[in-house]
Amino acid sequence: MDVLGWLAGDEYTIAREILQRGVAALYLVAFVSAVNQFPALLGEHGLLPVPRFLQLSYARKQPTLFRRRYSDRLLLAVAWTGAALSALVVLGLLQLTPTWVFVPVFLVIWFLYLSIVNVGQTFYGFGWESLICEAGFVVAFLGAWDTAPPVTIIVFVRWLVFRLEFGAGMIKMRGDRSWRDLTALYYHHETQPMPNPLSRTAHLLPKWWHRVEVLGNHVAQLVVPWLLFLPQPVASAAATIIILTQLWLVATGNFAWLNWITIVLAFAGISDGVWSWLLGGAPVGAFGASTLPLWYLIVSLAVTVFLVVLSWPPLKNLFSRRQLMNASFNRWHLVNAYGAFGSVTKERFEVVVEGTEDDPHDPDAAWYEYAFKGKPGDVRRLPRQFAPYHLRLDWLMWFLALGSRDSPWFEVFLLRLLEADRATLKLLRADPFDGRAPRAVRATMYLYRFTTREEKRRTGDRWVRSEVGALVPAVSLRG
Repeated sequence: MDVLGWLAGDEYTIAREILQRGVAALYLVAFVSAVNQFPALLGEHGLLPVPRFLQLSYARKQPTLFRRRYSDRLLLAVAWTGAALSALVVLGLLQLTPTWVFVPVFLVIWFLYLSIVNVGQTFYGFGWESLICEAGFVVAFLGAWDTAPPVTIIVFVRWLVFRLEFGAGMIKMRGDRSWRDLTALYYHHETQPMPNPLSRTAHLLPKWWHRVEVLGNHVAQLVVPWLLFLPQPVASAAATIIILTQLWLVATGNFAWLNWITIVLAFAGISDGVWSWLLGGAPVGAFGASTLPLWYLIVSLAVTVFLVVLSWPPLKNLFSRRQLMNASFNRWHLVNAYGAFGSVTKERFEVVVEGTEDDPHDPDAAWYEYAFKGKPGDVRRLPRQFAPYHLRLDWLMWFLALGSRDSPWFEVFLLRLLEADRATLKLLRADPFDGRAPRAVRATMYLYRFTTREEKRRTGDRWVRSEVGALVPAVSLRG
């Protein structure tokens, strides 16, 4: 046992607390998001109903609790159970139980959310869904307070951060010339899926600063991740750089929990000794035991070997000329390939949805705009901060404006507006008809850009928009 004592990561007890509680906090957000949005988007009367999806042979092969039967009531039971168990980890109560209890319960949280993701279709087709699934599975095996965190699991979390950051860096270098010539952020703050209150401020910074931003991003994603595997304090310094760069992304955008989970996972590189140094040499209290029981040493090594075997496809993908972005190589969303914004859009298009109670063919008909919670609409409205909460409808509206071909949900969305469906209307910030059914709806494409400082002083607007053309002409239930 003494020979293998170095596998006990007693120098990473604070890291374990941050990893487990942080990931559990994001699971809590994700489950609450499912409670609030899943029934309207994917429920029995949703835009992409799960019961219809489950008729496909592909769907019936997915690991999910809903494989045999779906109902909105069962979905809410799954989501609220996951939220309650996640809250126990956030509060540190589950960590007081033996590891043989803690690990299975944390894996239950993981599987409950995996069950939702695997029937979520387009609305759950984001890289951070696979990321939170993988992170939940891995940090579960850090164990409870009756054991030291296994070093092999700590190292694997760093490997996850490496794939996340290095994969994103490589997809940028391979995908868009603007990342290579350092001009990507001339556009990105303005054209990103969901701007936040500081996005316009960031966009209006000097171009030399945007070039520095891109260069810093390349260093943080292509160079720094390698340092995570070096001895302390180098690994801690690398983790700190990753955390700081992610905080800048948090300050300037709304990327659901992508940045927050990266920050949480990066703490796997910071040892208890570094925390003590940061506190001026003050001793830091260890959370839990300093040794690994033999039975759990065997379990953690077996899990590590299993994850290493699964790492071969994503490792090859990192260095492939045809690198996949946000790809899962198994149905369990374990050891995935990651990446984001391999290309940068240089213009911002928005789909504006309107309704009328008048004759839609009358040139004088009054059309009123439906207001979304996160995506730009009203040119005077300050964008809000929603991350780490994920507004799924708003994100899909961004892809729709980019010309997404996988948008059968949008026709159903317009139908639900014509029906004044209460669940669908709750996904919006404002219904101009106060719950009444409009006579007709339409969707129009607009080109948006941030106002300059002078334009903002003169008009008070934060956006300038110009009509591009009709995406969906006026439609009604009669039509």
